[in-house]
Amino acid sequence: MMKKKSISASKASLVFFLCQMISALDVPLDLSQPPTITQQSPKDYIVDPRENIVIQCEAKGKPPPSFSWTRNGTHFDIDKDELVTMKPNSGTLVINIMNGGKAEAYEGVYQCTARNERGAAISNNIVIRPSRSPLWTKEKLEPNQVREGDSLVLHCRPPVGLPPPIIFWMDNAFQRLPQSERVSQGLNGDLYFSNVQPEDTREDYICYARFNHTQTIQQKQPISVKVFSMDSLNDTIAANLSDTDIYGAKPVTERPPILLTPTGTTSNKVELRGNVLLLECIAAGLPTPVIRWIKEGGELPANRTFFENFKKTLKIIDVSEADSGNYKCIARNILGSTHHVISVTVKAAPYWITAPRNLVLSPGEDGSLICRANGNPKPSISWLSNGVPIAIAPEDPSRKVDGDTIIFSAVQERSSAVYQCNASNEYGYLLANAFVNVLGKKHIFIFFSLRGYLVVSCYYTNCMPKPWFKGVKGSILRGNEYVFHDNGTLEIPVAQKDSSGTYTCVARNELGKIQNEVQLEVKDPTLIIKQPEYKVIQRYGHVSFECIIKHDSTLIPTVIWLKDNDELPDDERFLVGKDNLTIMNVTDKDDGTYTCIVNTTLDSVSASAVLTVVGKNTLKLYDTRPNPPFDLELTGQLERSIELSWIPGDENNSPITSFVIEYEDGLHEPGVWHYQTEVPGSQTTVQLKLSPYVNYSFRVIAVNEIGRSQPSEPSEQYLTKSANPDENPSNVQGIGSEPDNLVITWESLKGFQSNGPGLQYKVSWRQKDVDDEWTSVVVANVSKYIVSGTPTFVPYEIKVQALNDLGYAPEPSEVIGHSGEDLPMVAPGNVQVHVINSTLAKVHWDPVPLKSVRGHLQGYKVYYWKVQSLSRRSKRHIEKKILTFRGNKTFGMLPGLEPYSSYKLNVRVVNGKGEGPASPDKVFKTPEGVPSSPSFLKITNPTLDSLTLEWGSPTHPNGILISYILKFQPINNTHELGPLVEIRIPANESSLILKNLNYSTRYKFYFNAQTSVGSGSQITEEAVTIMDEAGIPRPAVGAGKGKEDWKKEIVNGSRSFFVLKGLTPGTAYKVRVGAEGLSGFRSSEDVFETGPAMASRQVDIATQGWFIGLMCAVALLILILLIVCFIRRNKGGKYPVKEKEDAHADPEIQPMKEDDGTFGEYSDAEDHKPLKKGSRTPSDRTVKKEDSDDSLVDYGEGVNGQFNEDGSFIGQYSGKKEKEPAEGNESSEAPSPVNAMNSFV
Repeated sequence: MMKKKSISASKASLVFFLCQMISALDVPLDLSQPPTITQQSPKDYIVDPRENIVIQCEAKGKPPPSFSWTRNGTHFDIDKDELVTMKPNSGTLVINIMNGGKAEAYEGVYQCTARNERGAAISNNIVIRPSRSPLWTKEKLEPNQVREGDSLVLHCRPPVGLPPPIIFWMDNAFQRLPQSERVSQGLNGDLYFSNVQPEDTREDYICYARFNHTQTIQQKQPISVKVFSMDSLNDTIAANLSDTDIYGAKPVTERPPILLTPTGTTSNKVELRGNVLLLECIAAGLPTPVIRWIKEGGELPANRTFFENFKKTLKIIDVSEADSGNYKCIARNILGSTHHVISVTVKAAPYWITAPRNLVLSPGEDGSLICRANGNPKPSISWLSNGVPIAIAPEDPSRKVDGDTIIFSAVQERSSAVYQCNASNEYGYLLANAFVNVLGKKHIFIFFSLRGYLVVSCYYTNCMPKPWFKGVKGSILRGNEYVFHDNGTLEIPVAQKDSSGTYTCVARNELGKIQNEVQLEVKDPTLIIKQPEYKVIQRYGHVSFECIIKHDSTLIPTVIWLKDNDELPDDERFLVGKDNLTIMNVTDKDDGTYTCIVNTTLDSVSASAVLTVVGKNTLKLYDTRPNPPFDLELTGQLERSIELSWIPGDENNSPITSFVIEYEDGLHEPGVWHYQTEVPGSQTTVQLKLSPYVNYSFRVIAVNEIGRSQPSEPSEQYLTKSANPDENPSNVQGIGSEPDNLVITWESLKGFQSNGPGLQYKVSWRQKDVDDEWTSVVVANVSKYIVSGTPTFVPYEIKVQALNDLGYAPEPSEVIGHSGEDLPMVAPGNVQVHVINSTLAKVHWDPVPLKSVRGHLQGYKVYYWKVQSLSRRSKRHIEKKILTFRGNKTFGMLPGLEPYSSYKLNVRVVNGKGEGPASPDKVFKTPEGVPSSPSFLKITNPTLDSLTLEWGSPTHPNGILISYILKFQPINNTHELGPLVEIRIPANESSLILKNLNYSTRYKFYFNAQTSVGSGSQITEEAVTIMDEAGIPRPAVGAGKGKEDWKKEIVNGSRSFFVLKGLTPGTAYKVRVGAEGLSGFRSSEDVFETGPAMASRQVDIATQGWFIGLMCAVALLILILLIVCFIRRNKGGKYPVKEKEDAHADPEIQPMKEDDGTFGEYSDAEDHKPLKKGSRTPSDRTVKKEDSDDSLVDYGEGVNGQFNEDGSFIGQYSGKKEKEPAEGNESSEAPSPVNAMNSFV
């Protein structure tokens, strides 16, 4: 309910108001206070890469806090990134992706810090990840030909998206494929056929992946399925089958079940507490198998178990550790059965038992912050102060950290700070901010909240509050409708209209008394009775969201609409009415979440709905969720049960499969809805079990195949009567924090578990195995009690029982705890060391008496350290190494020892408190080992036949060196290795001149050291002997400063090296490396000397004697050939033109034989052929090679070189040498010797 209040106070006391009751103490902003984070983005924040990234961080405090951010653990300077801005008076970051930024560039872990003069609060680590909807990889899908009755699996294999896509199967007409006990979709998206039937034949099995975050849908290529049987085999199918396939085919036969998924007989699954557990079994067989689920050694939880996908999927919601165990699925048909056992382990991310709450103290007061969390495995607790680990935070003498508790004693104003508690395990973490605000004056705080739950606090620092009075007559408040707390708080669990009036509280101390009056007026809350609903609209259509409200008549509401938690776009298409928002001509950019916020001067409510914009052809892909149920009615009210009935909303063409009933506890957790039960879709009434002392409201959600409807409007409230507690605190433990105490802790009952007002705990304990009576104490509002003055580490029997104003809970069970541990008293004895080899030793010891451990024996620690190396006889400080051996072990191995060294060790016993005394130091020595490689190997002074080798002794000789071993071999031009030569060198040598080597040859050297145990690892080098000593310039190092200017090279900042080229051998160079960054320009420089020029491995062939001799022989041969050609040419005489004319005059005459006097050296190599009859020359007036072999065509003009009428030939000595192929044939001219020589050279 809504309240309007007024208050007056005497003696000018400060009065403050707050409009909402929260879990921790809140200080009005009229007063100086540390920052408090009020709004932040989720820990795992997946963003749309097409939209701007908004990382929320809102905080309050006085003075108003300033904000800063870290990214990946380092300061994030937003001023240096023009795409990043921070909202005014806020810490919210806006990254402008739509203006050219890339979302991938801003992936990372972000954390916000809000800071003012009284402390600093920090947000969670917000992991920013852009959503991804990758394309489907192209693949060639072969048709599936399957025999009737066989099983079949159609694989979807969708692209990996972020978040993962929703998978469904449809046909070409965008109609969902029907599913049944025989055909169903698995959790991995594959389509399973327990047995195929002829009607399964089709060519359009299409798997769709819907990426909701980016509102995109992708489809796989259609899959074809052809079902055949022996009766329907035709010639076409038979032609595609082998003989074995045809003769092996049998009529459809029944088969017992086999599991398609999961495979094997057993599997394991890990799920987190509070999540939904999904287990799946899909079987093949004919007839179609049916699935049944059981839990071995237990029952399936009745109210949280559901069966989906035709009982192939077992669903358990809100799992807890109690749901761990073995779950068996059994597949059965008339021919038999098979089963699979899934071993389920439920782990738990950290969850709060007691979160730290804000503290408001005055100087000199005491207080404490308690941070208690549970999980599996048990979370570790760490504290921070103003965002800094408390171990390195500024010291505060009033502060003491005791595990999960910080105790404050006699605080001062400077003790104000914000403390962070971090509870973490491998599955997650919790981070809570709680401030300590030390005030210097007396203050009164008035708290109240909505929805019928009212708290009025009368809190004076350094004062003891007195009872409350109501009305003019000042009667003391009494009755079950009021709850009074020790700190002066008045609690009215169910505020009604008659709760209005004047309330007075009085407080006294040694200086006098003070009173305050609070005028309370209870008003009706603001409600949204018609919330906006999820909409799917086609592009360019119109859509309207409704937001109809109901409010107190004396309050004036204002309605604000937001899109994606930001202001509506400045677009005339958006029309805001009195109780609706209309969007005209919808576009793709209008996709998003629309929120209606209703504000009054006293309260604020909101409701949201999602708009999805689709194309014309994809609207069928979006089935609509059902409308919410309405007209909820409560009847048959009893102390522990009630009947709820409702009217279902419109199914929207998809049948309602179930209804989910949720409840709200307006007394203990207002505004938080919890799961109550789920009933089939055909049921509209349900009998609900109730707990005492709970102010119930119920709502109903309809579920169909597409999803859940919006929740219905809440039912009327129903407050159950109080009763004794039904249960006792859980997780009771007894562990001492000091040697003389016992700390008893438990997990407090939640509000609805109290069953009535005045919840307290009776803590009882007694020493085990001692005939003592139980000692008991009753405490309230705590979850820890410390028993002092106990003996050290003795067992205690402990029990914690809940009680309230109406009585006790059932008798609790006992647990065994132990008082605090102390350091062990005795050191292990008879420590012996057995050296196994040069690097490993085994240590033995006798166990200590268990009584001397004085705690839980955790194991033994062996401290060992190297005293000195036996080969160098020089001591040096070596850090001690520690090995821990868990449990009651009496031996252990010491690996990683250094050979030929002297060691010492001692052994200590360890318990939960720490380590006991050390045993006497035990000295042992390790034997020699093989040495490490020589520290360096340099090869210098190359000559024609020698090289100089220099080396350094091994860094770790690991014994006494007896020699060095040098091996080397030549390497030829093809990198093949020659014969290996080995030389043994005395251990006291450090250089060697290697002589009698081949000139201009590369050698590879292998060098290692040797002890009496063996040879160590090798070091290798390569070097080249030179070819000519005169050609080696000697380095002129130190000749003076060069006259060259500095040369500059720009190098990529990610590289760590650069190769300098074009340097002069034997020259000293100065090199300077500079780096320019945010902090300015820095540089360093060094001087180095280039080495002498080395002879190339490649030999100049022109200088080799054999090559010179070969060239001389070739030249002589060419000269002889030229002389012979000259002689033969002069011997031929004149050309017999007349005879040639006569020969061509009569075509019947046989061709003339070759005359030795012709230029035979220019004739064709082919056989001479006669001219064809009736033609002297071809029609194109060309003389072909086969028609005239001796016509000297090559010396003719043009292509053909034809004769003149007088028998002579033109251009014989004209000097023209143009040659063109006749009809594709090349010239028959023999190659010239000169040309041959030129070609060779």
